[in-house]
Amino acid sequence: MNGETDTTGQWLRKAATAARAASNVLARLPGPARDAGLRAAAAAIRLRAPQIESANARDVAAFDAGGGTDAFRDRLLLTAPRIEAMAKGLEDIAALPDPLARTLADWTRPNGLRIRRVAQPLGVIGMIYESRPNVGADAAGLCLKSGNAVILRGGSDSNHSARAVHAAINAGLRAASVPEAAVQIAPGTDRSFVAAMLAGSGLIDLIIPRGGRSLVERVQAEARVPVLAHAEGLCHTYVHSGANHAMARRLVANAKMRRTGVCGATETLLIDAAIAPALLRDIVADLAELGCISRGDARARTLVPAMPEATEQDFHTEWLGPTISIAVVDGVEQALDHIARYGSSHTEAIVTQDEKAADHFLRFCDSAVTLWNASTQFCDGSEFGFGAEIGIATGRVQARGPVGLEQLTSFRYVIVGTGQIRP
Repeated sequence: MNGETDTTGQWLRKAATAARAASNVLARLPGPARDAGLRAAAAAIRLRAPQIESANARDVAAFDAGGGTDAFRDRLLLTAPRIEAMAKGLEDIAALPDPLARTLADWTRPNGLRIRRVAQPLGVIGMIYESRPNVGADAAGLCLKSGNAVILRGGSDSNHSARAVHAAINAGLRAASVPEAAVQIAPGTDRSFVAAMLAGSGLIDLIIPRGGRSLVERVQAEARVPVLAHAEGLCHTYVHSGANHAMARRLVANAKMRRTGVCGATETLLIDAAIAPALLRDIVADLAELGCISRGDARARTLVPAMPEATEQDFHTEWLGPTISIAVVDGVEQALDHIARYGSSHTEAIVTQDEKAADHFLRFCDSAVTLWNASTQFCDGSEFGFGAEIGIATGRVQARGPVGLEQLTSFRYVIVGTGQIRP
């Protein structure tokens, strides 16, 4: 092990020890005290908004010099409204019910023992993320409210922004007498810090990666700590034969083009053969007017011949930009088969006035989030009423969909007796 890695390991052990102590304090703090820390952090973000914007400008300038897509630049950019949204997000989290005050189940056994299942924090969370500096604020807020400590490791592209946001949050925690060690950030962006976190069994209780496929796949392959992750947001909107035409056009345009770089953006449009001749040209024209390139399969191109051909790989692609893949299908079952083959179990929507078709789609589409007559871009923790989200989970263990306060808690059992002994 080289000296740099030794130093990294030493830092992580020290940070994790402090985080564990802080999480123990948080778990014992009354809910109003944790909420006061969140509101103080929000106030500090507002107070330090000029410093955060200045730090972000350095990151954006470096990104522009290196070149990259508009979608990734949009993820990186922190405007005044987005900084305000970070602060407001912390206040929204503070206003939510205390997740640690929940009794999840309560029953009494025939022998008189009363058993309660009660919520409790997970402990120390490791958050590894790229590009979006606001993720650090969301993660800090959700972890603090749920009694967890968090160790953040942002990407090199957002390093200055992430540190400015972290400094503001810690200033707020100091002002509210909440342990600063509850929210820590790795001292650098060297990959050795990721390796140390992934190997941190006994130090970190859960790793949450939030970024591109390569990051998530590395975390899942190398982690010796439980992982809560999503790989991609390869989301579909399915326009059923029973769709209202005007609604379908409006929803597809929003689902694709509201923000193309978010994981809930629709990447593939599926449209029934029965409705496609009357509607597909209009949808493609709407998207083109918004700057979107449509790529269609053979059946779609017979209706819109000028549309470029969609390859097999296109249907496996999370575009994260103004491009959409289009396939014509024969009914709900074929749409479900397409989603199962190409999707990432993230978010799918059906547009239809046919309740029976919608019910079938919602019952049998095995993705984390399914919608009926609504944009896929509603897959967002704040839109679910979670205040914020720490990520979108597409696995099948611990949590699915937007990860908020409830998903960052586990449980324990409390048993009250009156002197019972076991025979």
